[in-house]
Amino acid sequence: MTSSTTAGARASQRRIAFATIIGTTIEWYDFFIYATSAGLVFAQLFFEPAGTEIGLLLSFATVGISFLFRPLGAFLAGHFGDVIGRRAMLVITLVLMGAATTLIGLLPTYAQIGIAAPILLLLLRILQGLSAGGEWGGAVLMAVEHAPANRRGRAGSWPQLGVPLGFLLASGMTALMTGVISPGAAYLAWGWRVPFLLSIVLIVVGFVIRRSVEESPVFAEIAKRGKQRSVPIVELFKHHWVLVILAAVVFAGNGTLGYMTTGGFLNNYAITQQGMDTTAVLVAAAVAAAVWFCSTLVAGILSDAIGRRTTFLIGFALQAAVVFPIFWLVDTGTLPGLYAALALISLGLGLTYGPLAAWYSEIFPASIRFSGVSISYAIGAILGGAFAPMIAQMLLEATGSTTAISLYLLTASVLGGVATLCLRDRSGIPLGPDHEAEQASGATVFTARADAPALATSR
Repeated sequence: MTSSTTAGARASQRRIAFATIIGTTIEWYDFFIYATSAGLVFAQLFFEPAGTEIGLLLSFATVGISFLFRPLGAFLAGHFGDVIGRRAMLVITLVLMGAATTLIGLLPTYAQIGIAAPILLLLLRILQGLSAGGEWGGAVLMAVEHAPANRRGRAGSWPQLGVPLGFLLASGMTALMTGVISPGAAYLAWGWRVPFLLSIVLIVVGFVIRRSVEESPVFAEIAKRGKQRSVPIVELFKHHWVLVILAAVVFAGNGTLGYMTTGGFLNNYAITQQGMDTTAVLVAAAVAAAVWFCSTLVAGILSDAIGRRTTFLIGFALQAAVVFPIFWLVDTGTLPGLYAALALISLGLGLTYGPLAAWYSEIFPASIRFSGVSISYAIGAILGGAFAPMIAQMLLEATGSTTAISLYLLTASVLGGVATLCLRDRSGIPLGPDHEAEQASGATVFTARADAPALATSR
């Protein structure tokens, strides 16, 4: 390879990295700004007649209900992503998410239009769920399928970094609105709308950036040969349903703990149960997102060195170890305790999130990869993150302590670890359409490893 070719390849990698990080950051900023607001304002503004406790449960429930529509988004985006391409679906999902988020910022409240307010809020949240269900798969495949075999973990961490960055941006914007621009009643009156309305500016930026990147080389080759599956989802569930379930449980093990923070539960717990200042809690969440960002990047790079599976097992062991201490720390009622708890959560989350994109991409065959990656992720989100904040709130109200919540989180981490043990590490396996037979076998410990020679050669 000539120096000019190498330089061109590196420049292309930088463009892909920038496009996937920026786009995913915007997408998840939109998603998380809703979850952050659910614990702070929606119970009061949209579910007020239900009372404080029930209103909060209903508010958290809308966070979870959107997850039920993520598989539909994954099915649609997976189908069209395997048929018409990765890039087109990236642009479509970004615009859909931005439009829904902006409209939430314009919604009248229950006091203004009655029962129509929570209904419209839920419908727009469902649109966010559809978008989130389809966006992630396209972003990770654009990153991983462009990357050299020995750097897929690092490349796959790029779109993953957009998630903590989106959470950082959402927490930071909310902290700004509650603490600087519109403290007190003004935040409830209009301040909460500003972060949602900001989305329209971010979407324009993301749209321009994502339109500038080239199509995935794997899909370009599939399209050139006319090898697109007419109904990739049927193929996926006919031959790879066990793989989909195991991959989903792996992500569920990450998401259950992750949505204690990103879903708004721990923030609300620190504010309402421990009496901490709202803005201070949001700043702590933003700092935790920065820790999550760093641990995600390190985990992606680490997985290139020691393998995806080993990195995940270390992460799940750390998650299991902290599920009790995090609440002990928050229950001190001090900001240092909260910061320590959120940092512990973020370290484990990074290790079980950074390598996810590369591992998912390496376990599914090329022609159905978008469908496999997207649907596994969406199902995992339902099993893990969807109703985790609501379940945690119910356990807290039923038992009066956080012990049951910790046991719930421990169970999720253990199940994630067991599912990890049932999958094989496929680091370095060829991803192109010429190697479909290798890609289609040996991904789980229950099937023969027809891909072993190729793996040995690629490493």
